[in-house]
Amino acid sequence: METEKLSPERRESYLRLLDDPNPTVRQALLTHFAELGAPAHEFLQSTQQQSHRSLAKHATWFLGQLKFSDPAADFRVFINSLNYELESGALLLARTVNAELDAGACHDMLDRIARRCRELISEPSSPREKCRIINRVLFHEWGFRGNQENYTDPRNSLLDQVLATRKGIPISLCIIYLLVAERLGLELESVGIPGHFLVGCYQEGNVFFIDAFDRGVFRDPDEVLDLMRAHHLEPSVEDLAPTPVREVLCRCCRNLVNHYHTAGDPAKARLFAGFVEDFEAAYERNST
Repeated sequence: METEKLSPERRESYLRLLDDPNPTVRQALLTHFAELGAPAHEFLQSTQQQSHRSLAKHATWFLGQLKFSDPAADFRVFINSLNYELESGALLLARTVNAELDAGACHDMLDRIARRCRELISEPSSPREKCRIINRVLFHEWGFRGNQENYTDPRNSLLDQVLATRKGIPISLCIIYLLVAERLGLELESVGIPGHFLVGCYQEGNVFFIDAFDRGVFRDPDEVLDLMRAHHLEPSVEDLAPTPVREVLCRCCRNLVNHYHTAGDPAKARLFAGFVEDFEAAYERNST
């Protein structure tokens, strides 16, 4: 039985159930997909490629739980889909290293962090005030921090490992910050400046940035430009623009190429170099 033989009604019923939060419903659907086998895999992969980001995220969760697919192939499907949802992409990337990754546990931990933030936020609150609450919860209550001692450890770039150890590099800590903020309905942006990575807030009259590697320190645009100059770079205002999800995930892969080379694992370095090439090729096809 192939996925294309599923009736439109069945496909629509699956789509309606994918985001049902009831644990009993999710477990029943998971069992059903496991029994269905390859057609379920193909259905979930096709859902990952749709423009509906919430459904794509839930499809990724089911694929992660089912574990009947090739993680590297799944990530390449994601890359070529051009449907770049940050949480799904970060989990799919991490699964290429840890095929047993529990996507549900990662979602739950992010949900718990966001829930704690929500408890502390008093509305109405400005974006800056909400970011102060995220800082308190992430960096003080949960103890997330930059891994300065073992910066090039590849685990610093893998979402499940950063959630487990609560240590990461700038880009991975910013990803966690963004995923928590998204759960709070707070619109923040990833900002990949040369040599560093920040979270940007463009909602207020005064734009500001959060340095997740430095326990959430707030920086204004001039401070960020000075930071680049201190590293002998020639900054421009364009460096402060938001970074697309595609480039965030591609940059994670570039980091892993270097970090796996440093760790003496050339096979993994080649794997992530291939993902970088896939991202670049997909972008070129979409730009022409």
